[in-house]
Amino acid sequence: MDIGKNISAFLQKLPSSVKLVAVSKTKPNEAILEAYNAGQRIFGENKIQDLCRKFEELPKDIEWHFIGHPQSNKVKFIAPFISLIHGVDSIKLLKFIDKEAKKNNRTVGCLLQFHIAQELTKFGLDLKEAVSILDSSEFAELQNTEIVGVMGMATYTDDFDQVKNEFSLLKTIFNTLKNDYFSDSKAFKEISMGMSGDYKFAIEEGSTMIRVGSSIFGARMY
Repeated sequence: MDIGKNISAFLQKLPSSVKLVAVSKTKPNEAILEAYNAGQRIFGENKIQDLCRKFEELPKDIEWHFIGHPQSNKVKFIAPFISLIHGVDSIKLLKFIDKEAKKNNRTVGCLLQFHIAQELTKFGLDLKEAVSILDSSEFAELQNTEIVGVMGMATYTDDFDQVKNEFSLLKTIFNTLKNDYFSDSKAFKEISMGMSGDYKFAIEEGSTMIRVGSSIFGARMY
């Protein structure tokens, strides 16, 4: 697996409006450095312990994203350096992130995660739940978190029409929130959707950020 070549190929074919998050979970530092040396700067991890270790050991201009759902009590470990947290689906978690970001005198970007798939195993908000968070007095009090967009995962299926419909739903949710809550926010611009198997459909439906692991690093190692 030529990681550098894979990265270069991705960076060349992606529209300039789409960011590539290289999903480096379970991958060793050497693999991440290969991607880094090919020009990749955004990496995604889903285990806080691994993420903290890699942050310490790897170049400091890497932009780290937490993909998945961080446990509230562990947010404090990544609050000093994390750029973006992809899987936020409750006011409780937002309040934890806000509190820890404040202690570190910084603002942490967050994506609201929506449940767009037909698979019950995937989690996330529906539009009504998101609206109740955004309308709440608790949300109004947050000062050190910034909602920069939405994220969601499509159903794992060969039915590409279904996948496209699910991505289209997330784009519609994004547009609704942008109009109703974030019309003045330049930061609210990200739609994180699309992975190795379906990113082309995601981009067609308006994705601004794709999360790719196996197409860059090869099959997962456990």
